[in-house]
Amino acid sequence: MNILDKIVFDKRREVELISSIIPVSQLEKSVLFDREPYSVVANMNANSFGIIAEHKRRSPSKSEINYGFTVEEVVSGYEKAGAVGISVLTDGKYFGGSLDDLLLARASVKTPLLRKEFVIHEYQIIEAKAYGADFILLIAAILTRDEIKQLSEFAQSLGLEVLLEVHDLEELQKSIMPSLDLIGVNNRNLKTFEVSLDFSKQLADHIPNEFIKVSESGISSTEAIKELQPYGYKGFLIGENFMRTENAGESCGKFIKALG
Repeated sequence: MNILDKIVFDKRREVELISSIIPVSQLEKSVLFDREPYSVVANMNANSFGIIAEHKRRSPSKSEINYGFTVEEVVSGYEKAGAVGISVLTDGKYFGGSLDDLLLARASVKTPLLRKEFVIHEYQIIEAKAYGADFILLIAAILTRDEIKQLSEFAQSLGLEVLLEVHDLEELQKSIMPSLDLIGVNNRNLKTFEVSLDFSKQLADHIPNEFIKVSESGISSTEAIKELQPYGYKGFLIGENFMRTENAGESCGKFIKALG
């Protein structure tokens, strides 16, 4: 088993357990369930460099990144910095996140929030809506085409936008469908953790123009963004680069200012 297989194996058990305790009917009673989601797509289209800044405590490849700041401090800093969206990791075992992090983020900012999670079931999308997310992540590497279709259409039916993450041409070609809003290329191979911007460059021409192109992972400098913009990328998901500093929000602000 590679790390991705382990995460998905654990995630299936986790969803099965939680859904047996908290029914969908209870999630639908959340005060946030009926709110009108914010649009990250609208923000991207109104911004020349769409930074999606991430709250991330740790990862399987980098055990500890930052436990020193509260979610509220980080996301408020990102909003003040001008991020078009904020990604909140909600996986507990491998990334040290939780749905409470998403809830605290929602209470702190009006910026569109991404529930960054290994989504394999509609239940998790209902959770995302109930805890204040505005868009969700679907990872092509762990889903079939039919699952991507089912989950993306379900998310859109709840008013959530969908970011589909791919890593290679095969994943991209099986995934393209109308029920997606953004297509992200992960520059980190989730099986080997190798990182290279070449992944984004190689796939750029294969992503239809009706989708917003997002480059994810391994972006640590403004030069990297300027390098990727000619390939049509409007969005850039950045986590560790900001979270590794003493003040993630301030770091994000300096980064965006340097771009401008």
